Amino acid sequence: MAKKEKEAKINNKQKRHYFKDMKAELKKVIWPTAKQTANNTIAVIVFTLAIAIMVFVLDVVFDFANKKGVVALQERIKSSYSASNTTETTDENETSESENATNVEVENDNKEDNKEDNKEKSTDTKSKK
Repeated sequence: MAKKEKEAKINNKQKRHYFKDMKAELKKVIWPTAKQTANNTIAVIVFTLAIAIMVFVLDVVFDFANKKGVVALQERIKSSYSASNTTETTDENETSESENATNVEVENDNKEDNKEDNKEKSTDTKSKK
């Protein structure tokens, strides 16, 4: 029990010592006056508002530049690209239309051949009966 009592006394001394040191340090602090606190608060608010206004102005300027500059430039590029592409696509469309017509003709021929084959089969099965 003697060890536990000694440890408890040491703990109490350390706690009292900590609080005494903390109190001593707080006495050393130079606290600002009410006037200094008010001036510092006003300065922080003014700088914060100034930065907020600058960010807002830059946001508006960049948004305007984006709408009038970048988007307009993109539209010009798209229109010039589509203009040059339309001549190429018309040539391709003519080629693809002729290919489609050929494919349709081949499909129609295949359907007619299938119909004829089916007729022959049906006549063959009737004749077998």
